[in-house]
Amino acid sequence: MPSTPTVLRSPARWPALALRLPGTVSTEALAFAASLYFTLFCNRAFWHGALDGRSLASLGTWAFAVAVAAAITLLQFAVLCAVLTRHGCKPVLALLLVATACANHFTARYGVVLDPGMLRNVLRTDWKEARELLSAAGLADVLLQTALPLWLLSQVRLARHGLRQAALRRLVALLAALLGCTVALMCVFQDVAALMRNHKALRYQITPGNYVYSLGRAVWQSHRAAAGSRQPIGTDARLGATALQRSRPALLVLVVGETVRGANWGLNGYRRNTTPELAGLDVVNFPQVSACGTNTEVSLPCMFSPWGRHAYDEERILGHESLLHLLHRAGLQVHWRDNQSGCKGVCDGLPIERLDRATLDGLCHDGLCLDEVLLHGLGELVRDARGNLVLVLHQLGNHGPAYFKRYPPAFRHYTPTCDTADLRECSQEQIVNSYDNAVRYTDHVVAEAIRFLQAQSARYDTALIYLSDHGESLGENQLYLHGLPYLLAPAEQTRVPMVFWLSPGWRDSTGLDLACLRARAARPASHDHLFHTVLGLLNVETRDYDAGWDLTAGCRSSGAATAPATPASVAPVNGPAAALQARPPHA
Repeated sequence: MPSTPTVLRSPARWPALALRLPGTVSTEALAFAASLYFTLFCNRAFWHGALDGRSLASLGTWAFAVAVAAAITLLQFAVLCAVLTRHGCKPVLALLLVATACANHFTARYGVVLDPGMLRNVLRTDWKEARELLSAAGLADVLLQTALPLWLLSQVRLARHGLRQAALRRLVALLAALLGCTVALMCVFQDVAALMRNHKALRYQITPGNYVYSLGRAVWQSHRAAAGSRQPIGTDARLGATALQRSRPALLVLVVGETVRGANWGLNGYRRNTTPELAGLDVVNFPQVSACGTNTEVSLPCMFSPWGRHAYDEERILGHESLLHLLHRAGLQVHWRDNQSGCKGVCDGLPIERLDRATLDGLCHDGLCLDEVLLHGLGELVRDARGNLVLVLHQLGNHGPAYFKRYPPAFRHYTPTCDTADLRECSQEQIVNSYDNAVRYTDHVVAEAIRFLQAQSARYDTALIYLSDHGESLGENQLYLHGLPYLLAPAEQTRVPMVFWLSPGWRDSTGLDLACLRARAARPASHDHLFHTVLGLLNVETRDYDAGWDLTAGCRSSGAATAPATPASVAPVNGPAAALQARPPHA
């Protein structure tokens, strides 16, 4: 008798080996499950901050945690209910899962906070910078976080409902979520209100709400800035008597450093002599300088504005012209040379050279150029100039995490170094060594720029200002890179170096007392001083100039820049002068 053939069950029906999933689920149920997953498994940084200082043995701690978790979950669920459709549900949730995993990866690795400023920085970052943050370890981390949730999402089948029934279900779910969120918050309102008031960064650590909100706000701000024309400043700007009476034209070089922190600047008393070349030149060093922001997107427009940090208003700064436009209006030639990701609107409409795209042997490799490229061709540029010239050199500097790419082999003074962009693979000693090598290279580039200016003394009165845009964390308190909200940022991210060099001809023509300036340098200064100090040095007269913020005003015997004698009623109602008077200067 023939044997009966064996019938194999399909894998989906093997109860011992397969995960049983519901046959179909509603869009609302899937949205709630995703919200709960985000709250419980994707917010380690938030929970660490929210529960810091609370005893886990206390029942009150658990009651607080459950209420906050319920409020966050229901609020996220309400937002998803408002935007998800049956057909778009899976793609949107898949995108959120991947984006959240990426956000968690960078938050955990570098300690960044995803506020609107950071997202704006991300949007403006070019591919050359972004690729240094990518690594095999990072990809593995993201895959580990997303593999199971994405597989589960792919297995779910969404139930179909009629339009009227679906709309009613969605409305009930949305109202119930908002009501539940309100009740949960009211149960712990006093605790939550105090927590959010005292630790404002926590609101930007709730994932995925942090990056979704910040991205939307950053895009909106960028759109508004692009749509509207910049309002002029210094419409009355003109050269003063001292500038007009110079025997030689002025040549001012502004070197805008990138990510160099004051703590590792040799002239500031750092344990290593990271500035040996500048130490041999007759420079004036400012050891106590505060940056306007902790990232380039904030600091660069801010330092070139008349408002600075003390009267900071992002929309006003981005909606107005910069110091460079004012100088151009006063009759000076202005030229921007860039080895970074652009001037962030500071030089819009003015001559700019993008040297980061150069292909010079020995200076450029693999799409990146060393900062000495900024000095290449300077002779021809200066020779062809007519009259007073302001030249801005925007460095790549110490931009992380690939510090080892910021200097040539000859500047590998401190070893062992971190020769990878994945800082997790290096010790803090290696990271600091690579960073300090890059600082020494910046010292060399700035010193070479000064030597170039010294060679122009027969034709120009020359001066140079070096000022870094923000600092950097190198592992202190488990923080890396930069970009933390200013009120939370450590001094490593907000203290920066600043150096002045002025030729004898410049000092003579402006009556500048170098000993007086050195005495002023010993006191605190900030990015806020740059705008008015440059106007003072160049003797540009305008209502927007405030001598109280000019670092050189008290050290010039003649030719100080002045605000023209104009009736107060003529000054702009919301102009820079009014903003600067709102707070006394600390010059």
